[in-house]
Amino acid sequence: CHCLACQRRTGSPFAQQARFPREHVAVAGRSTPYVRVGDEGARAVFHFCPTCGATVYYEPESLPGFVVIPVGVFAEPDFPAPTVSVYEERMHSWIVPPPDAEHYR
Repeated sequence: CHCLACQRRTGSPFAQQARFPREHVAVAGRSTPYVRVGDEGARAVFHFCPTCGATVYYEPESLPGFVVIPVGVFAEPDFPAPTVSVYEERMHSWIVPPPDAEHYR
């Protein structure tokens, strides 16, 4: 994701995420929720670690039934490359999305 709200939230030109059906995710432990409004007005409930402040997961209202986990949470350098690239009209000029990904302006 290259949306401007995502860039501000992450402090990065990327907001790479993995999406999972809610029924396939088990959440354990505490989190602190925070509602954010994106560029187009859609809301998402972000869940932060109450100890370190990292985003643990979020639930966008635009994707009901899904849990979104920032790829950095996995701390896995071999995590698969993105299969979808969105908001490409807003990406930094030096970014090169994977050529075989689905591309959305």
